[in-house]
Amino acid sequence: MRVLHYLELAEQLDRSGIGTSFDHQRQALAMTNVDVVGSPWQDDHPVWAAANTAIGNGFFKQFDLAHCNMIGPGSVAVARRAASEDVPLVLHSHVTREDFAESFRGSNYLAKPLGEYLRWFYSQADLVLCPSQYTKGVLDDYPVDAPIRPITNGVDVDALSGFGNLRDEYRDRFDLDGMTVFAVGNVFERKGLTTFCELAETTDYDFAWFGPYDTGPQASSTVRKWTRNPPDNVTFTGWVEDIRGAYAAGDVYLFPTKAENQGIAVLEAMACGKAVVLRDIPVFREFYTDGEDCLLCSDFGEFRDALDRLADNPDLRERLGANARETAREHSLDRVAEELADVYNAVLAGEPERVVD
Repeated sequence: MRVLHYLELAEQLDRSGIGTSFDHQRQALAMTNVDVVGSPWQDDHPVWAAANTAIGNGFFKQFDLAHCNMIGPGSVAVARRAASEDVPLVLHSHVTREDFAESFRGSNYLAKPLGEYLRWFYSQADLVLCPSQYTKGVLDDYPVDAPIRPITNGVDVDALSGFGNLRDEYRDRFDLDGMTVFAVGNVFERKGLTTFCELAETTDYDFAWFGPYDTGPQASSTVRKWTRNPPDNVTFTGWVEDIRGAYAAGDVYLFPTKAENQGIAVLEAMACGKAVVLRDIPVFREFYTDGEDCLLCSDFGEFRDALDRLADNPDLRERLGANARETAREHSLDRVAEELADVYNAVLAGEPERVVD
């Protein structure tokens, strides 16, 4: 089968969870017999495609099924082409109203109209894919008028191989000492920035957040506040060239996020055998077990207690990390490959409901 596997704004999303999920899908598809088309446009650009149309050639490439991973005008154009040519359409829901809020300046005001747009956009699909049962419930509540199938974002264990060799280099670079509490990813308030920093203020542990953050007018006031004047024991590293260094340098992965569709960085931390401390929200209850492969916390006091327990009990850190590593293996790219092939075959056969959990 010939499948359009498309992420518009791919370069801009390269450092995002959406970009990472897309890369995981692409790697997984390489394990299948799917013939992947990377761009919908003739000559791989809409401008050149328009020029081709002017001389009698087609605007779009030919494909048997379209799988889009974003929600912008390019994806809308693909959806319209799919409808007009009776091409099956799979839309991947990486974006929801709930996880859009508290991301950048003004995002809270845009979240409500975004929800209406997403309901319309996702409802055009023959099948919607999403990272979790939690996200499926969110989309059902909009409501999205299409079958919805959860599929893990997966974790690329091979890409993390050798991370431990970078520990001394990254700890020296960022002056980290003792049990280091860390986070990985873009710095947003939604991801628990204030809780992260306020916890640091009440402890003597080193805290490090590995990931980029906005400093311009689009940055939220909360991000500007904490990144410009962080607590003395908090380091915001900005972008790091080798993400393995983050997992090498840190000891306890702290993620007090307020809303998440799955959380690829959690799986990466688990794959590296790190003890993980998470906010007790439904999406994490779906995948993880408190006291077995993570610690789930409902309030500030529980977060503080969890960090102190892990500092005082290295054996607990080791046990949680070992179990977390096993959990991460359940989200292998082999599994993503199998599930994507199953989804594509079902949609092409006109049976999307067959693969809906």
